[in-house]
Amino acid sequence: MSLVAPLSAFGKHDLDRAGGKAANLGELVSHGFPVPGGFVVTTDAYALVAAEVDLTAEPAAIRAAFERAEVPAPLRELIAAAFRELGGGPVAVRSSATAEDLPGAAFAGQQDTYLNVTGEDAVIDAVRRCWGSLWTDRAVAYRAKLGLEGEVRIAVVVQVMVEAEFAGVMFTADPVTGARDRIVVDSSAGLGEAVVSGLVTPDHYVLDLDGRVVGFTAGRREVVIRAAAGGGVVHDAASGTPVRLGEAQLAELVRLGRAVAGHYGRPQDTEWAVGHDGTVFLVQARPMTALPPPPVKLNAVERKMGSILLDYLPIRPYPIDMSTWIPHGPVGMMAKIGEHYGLKGVFAGILPEVDGVVDRLVPRAPRPTPKMLALPFRLVAQARRHDPARWRQDPRFTAFTAACEALAAEDLAAMSWEELIRVPRRALDLVGSVTRLRIDYLPGTGLALLRLLAVLTLTGRRRRLGDLIAGASTRTTDANEALERLAGQVRTTPGLAGALTPDGIAAFPEFAASFEAFLAEYGHRETASPILVTPPTMGEQPQTVLDTVRMLASSPPRPGERHTPEPSRLVRAAQAGVAFREDSHFYFTLPLPVLRRSLLEIGRRLAERGVLDAPDDVFHLRLEELESGGDGLRETMTARRARRQELAGVRLIDPRSVFPPREHGDALVSGTPGGNGLATGPVKVIREPSEFGKLEPGDVLVCPYTNPSWTPLFQRAAAVVVDAGSMASHAAIVAREYGIPAIMGSADGTTVLHDGQMVTVDGDTGHVTAAQAPDAAPDAATPDPVTPDPATSHPATPDPATPGPATAAPGRGADA
Repeated sequence: MSLVAPLSAFGKHDLDRAGGKAANLGELVSHGFPVPGGFVVTTDAYALVAAEVDLTAEPAAIRAAFERAEVPAPLRELIAAAFRELGGGPVAVRSSATAEDLPGAAFAGQQDTYLNVTGEDAVIDAVRRCWGSLWTDRAVAYRAKLGLEGEVRIAVVVQVMVEAEFAGVMFTADPVTGARDRIVVDSSAGLGEAVVSGLVTPDHYVLDLDGRVVGFTAGRREVVIRAAAGGGVVHDAASGTPVRLGEAQLAELVRLGRAVAGHYGRPQDTEWAVGHDGTVFLVQARPMTALPPPPVKLNAVERKMGSILLDYLPIRPYPIDMSTWIPHGPVGMMAKIGEHYGLKGVFAGILPEVDGVVDRLVPRAPRPTPKMLALPFRLVAQARRHDPARWRQDPRFTAFTAACEALAAEDLAAMSWEELIRVPRRALDLVGSVTRLRIDYLPGTGLALLRLLAVLTLTGRRRRLGDLIAGASTRTTDANEALERLAGQVRTTPGLAGALTPDGIAAFPEFAASFEAFLAEYGHRETASPILVTPPTMGEQPQTVLDTVRMLASSPPRPGERHTPEPSRLVRAAQAGVAFREDSHFYFTLPLPVLRRSLLEIGRRLAERGVLDAPDDVFHLRLEELESGGDGLRETMTARRARRQELAGVRLIDPRSVFPPREHGDALVSGTPGGNGLATGPVKVIREPSEFGKLEPGDVLVCPYTNPSWTPLFQRAAAVVVDAGSMASHAAIVAREYGIPAIMGSADGTTVLHDGQMVTVDGDTGHVTAAQAPDAAPDAATPDPVTPDPATSHPATPDPATPGPATAAPGRGADA
């Protein structure tokens, strides 16, 4: 048991003994960085004293117990001796917890620091108080937020006090923009405590990697913190002419910052001090947390890929997503289809991971291969062999659905561990047959659409393409009609509207049976994203579906379908292609619920064994890690959970990289026109399916993304504004079908606009402008939910390779 040791005795791998701060400082010392000398009172010393403290008490009582604890005489002497070896002068005493200064868990300001401590007794008292600071309310709450509620121990680092002329913080990447070619320095006169505690507005420097100042903002010098005679610090008012860092000092900071970041292989958050003799010291280094991804420059193809992906990534993928449904589900399927037809690298490397967690989204353009030279001939040949109108008669489809039903019927809870751990792979293996069906039948879809488009172009009716193919009958339209029938039951059944909860509908057996049948048929569909396994399916969130039914029931029933003439052969073929694309995706997701249930059952059993805290903690692990069953799963899960929590407010990509800034003029928000027309109404920001019930008839729906489960909202929205997406995305297509204005790729609509704000949405120009108050505005009526009038709605021509508008509730494929 090592109770006290020099700082130089520790390195980055000594977290358990020295805590994060001391381990990082010891690492810097051992590699020659200028760090004030010091020693560490290790976690063993904390454990020795903690053995006499009731750690099951309330945090305040635990802290008080540490602050009055009797430090054993041998430990007191070791601390005193180490203090004397430093010269016995003023020191800084800093907490260094084992969960501190890590990727994903900075613990900035959570434990205590004591500056300018003088004398042996004062040093020992400061050590006690540092131990107790592990149990402050803020520290306990922070650990709970990061899911680090297990055993956390604390060391204490004692260093020679630097009499600082200047001090502050240096980030080796821009913490706001994420730029890795910028270094940001915040500086103030006196001790750095003024900067890190926020007591002063510091001088703010932005430097390039050569140390040149590319941006500077003068501080306000509200206060200067200096060491007081006899110990402690004093807060003085700033006076005299400001003295600032010189070129040489800035250059040295940049040199040190780049060297530290290079050593650790990642951007660093450092604290520094400049002594009266001009020497620059590093007094802390830790990984930068909550750092945005670096800005990326995308070409036109990459922006197109990004607009599609942003629509399907409403949340950051978990490790289990990255090892199951992403490589084997829709994303993996489209990669295989692209490779089959001569495109290499479709979606490859788009979601890089750091510390086991997806760090950012990097859209990449696929690379053509020589196989593409023969593509037209191959597509025509396959289109002749495989008619999309008859794809469900393919024996592979029959075998696939039968296998899905059989696997879904198995009792996961009754399985042995060996049987259960194989279920995820069994579910994923089922997807391969649908991938092959897509490869074979998509050429027929594309050819049928090209033929129809050619005829319409020659006859000057190209704009009618969207209206003609919108008549395709799909499982999507089936789901939409089923929802409308449920809403009809609510309208005609007294008391049912007030009982739309999973328990409440039990008092209405006829509706409950209809609802159960709906979930049995459509409950396997996703609520948030078709490319992730971690969000619940519709069947797992019956309340969300009931809220959608309530919303539909609160509006008048939709009029019956208009009479339309029998479509021509060309139109029927194009509609069959659209139906194939929609319906193959509908069936493609059949394995999703059993995959998800098996993963949660694995998580439940691991939680019972104490490996995980809760069943859904399994999402922080990869499938191969679960299959190997090795040691360290809990530690891996805890670290990734903390890293994910750190990134909770960080976007996968800056939407402005995908949707370049536009001239707003007097517009509040601008984007790509997605659905023609003009509509005025109050904003309603809907961020996720659980908020669907908030939308009222005539609201302007503002949302971060859309997917098929959002479709019923379009029946009552006056217009739609989406942060992500393009004119070919799901929201734009459905908006055009309902004849409502739509703006896609606004980038920041959900942050700029707010609930109740009166706006006018111009679907022709892509602008959202402020509108008059409701009593002064013209009557912006709820849009007609019937099929749009071709004279006013002009859907964009879809890409023949990924055709088709989806009509309503659950059914848009991730390959659109």
